[in-house]
Amino acid sequence: MIDGERGGMDSDHDRSSAGGGKNAWPQALNRPAEARDTPEAIPPNGVVPPDGAVPPDQAVTTPPAPSTPQAEPSVTGRGIAGLSSPYQVVAALALSLIGLLACTHVAMVFLHVAPSNTLTKEHGKTIDRWIYPEFEQNWKLFAPNPLQQNVAVHVRAEVADADGRRTTRWMNLTHEDAKGIRGNFFPSHVNQNELRRGWDFYVNSHDSENRPNGLRGDLSERYVRRIAMLRLSERDYGGTIERIQLRSATSSIAPPPWSAEKISTKPVYRVLPWWTVTSDDLPEHAAEKSREAARAEANQ
Repeated sequence: MIDGERGGMDSDHDRSSAGGGKNAWPQALNRPAEARDTPEAIPPNGVVPPDGAVPPDQAVTTPPAPSTPQAEPSVTGRGIAGLSSPYQVVAALALSLIGLLACTHVAMVFLHVAPSNTLTKEHGKTIDRWIYPEFEQNWKLFAPNPLQQNVAVHVRAEVADADGRRTTRWMNLTHEDAKGIRGNFFPSHVNQNELRRGWDFYVNSHDSENRPNGLRGDLSERYVRRIAMLRLSERDYGGTIERIQLRSATSSIAPPPWSAEKISTKPVYRVLPWWTVTSDDLPEHAAEKSREAARAEANQ
C-alpha cells in the first residue's frame, strides 16, 4: 500500500511536471556550487540540451577585464616655465617691477621712521612726497594716551548782496565730511583727511593766540582758508563772500557706563579772527569769475 501510494505520488509528480507545472531540471542537484549561485546557469525554459551544452544565444558571456589606463604624460613645465617665451618675458618683467616697487616702498618707510641721518636730510622732501598722505605712519593707536577728543571745524561767512551785508550761520565742515564717510565702503581721502590734517597743520604752526610760531604759519593759514572757500563755494548764499571766520569745537569723549571717571563733554571753542577773502582763496572756477568781474569793473 505504501508502495502504491508512493507510486501514485510519483505518478502525480510526473504528471504535474509534464502538464506545465513546476519546471524541473534533473541536473539541478548535480550542478557545481558556483552554478547554483548563478541565475544565468539555469536555462530560461528549463530544457537542457542533450549534450549539456548551453546554446550560443543563451550563453553567459564574461565581460572582459578592464584595461589598465595608461599613465598620462607628466607635465614638465609648470608656472612661468609652462608659458611660451614671450609670456615668460612679460611675467619676468612684471615680477621684477613688483619686487622693485616693494623694495622701494620698504626703504622709503624705513627712512621715514628712522632717526635723522644723511639720507633723510638730503632726500627728505622726496621721502615725504612718497609717504604722505597715503602711507602716513601714525602710532596714536598704540600710544599710552591715545586721542580721546572729537574736534569739529566750523566756518561762517560774511556775504554782501543787494540788501547789504549779512553773516551766515556756522557750518559744521567736519559733520559734512562724516556724512560722506558713514556707510561708504570706499570713502574718499578728501573726506577722511583733508580738513583734519589741514586743521592740525594750522594748530601746530600757531600759538594759543593764533599767532604763527614759524615759517609755515602763513602757509597753513592759506591752506585752511582755501579748504573753507572750496566748501562754501558749493552753496549759493545769494551774494559775494567777502570774509570768512573759522572755529573749532573740541569735546571730550564720554567715558563708558562702567567707568567711574568724570569727564565734561561740553565743547570748548577756539575762534579764529575774520579773514578777508582774496582771489587766491577762491576755487579755480570762482577765482576766474572774480578776475573777470574785476576787469569788467576796471574797464567801466
